[in-house]
Amino acid sequence: MSDLLWDDVRNFFDPDLMGALPDMSVADTSVEDWQAVFELVRSSGWTWEYSEGGVAGQLPSAADVLARPADAETVDLRVWPVPEVLAIFRPMSADEIDFDVDLRELQGQGGVDVLCGFLGAIGRRLGKPVRMTAEGDWGNPVLGFEPAADRVVLLADPRGVQLPAAAGRDS
Repeated sequence: MSDLLWDDVRNFFDPDLMGALPDMSVADTSVEDWQAVFELVRSSGWTWEYSEGGVAGQLPSAADVLARPADAETVDLRVWPVPEVLAIFRPMSADEIDFDVDLRELQGQGGVDVLCGFLGAIGRRLGKPVRMTAEGDWGNPVLGFEPAADRVVLLADPRGVQLPAAAGRDS
């Protein structure tokens, strides 16, 4: 059975309501947690690509990635848990693992199931909650993987999602 049902969460998958790239995060992490994510990516069978400054290369250790100078080229770890869905990790700090997914790639029950499976895989590997918030709305998670429940759960009421004040209005 699915963790969440499309009819219950469709507002949380609406790019106009949530932003096309909602924020996914795991708080209170360490270099070891990032390394665990890197190992999950390598061992999962997912397609992935690591790049520094847009140049593809081998995935180094998390310690090496996170020890880079602040002015170093941008690092991206692109992961396709399924061929048509991309998650982009940007390792910048050991303290938090954050990544983006594109809601336009996650429509319908299939998209919900892919996201729930992906968040669950990360959360189970780390033993930590994985949260999703609307794009730029870090303090208000709407759903996430809960280790105690061993599944993705709602953290807000999807019926309460509203368009931002400026969105959808004629100027």
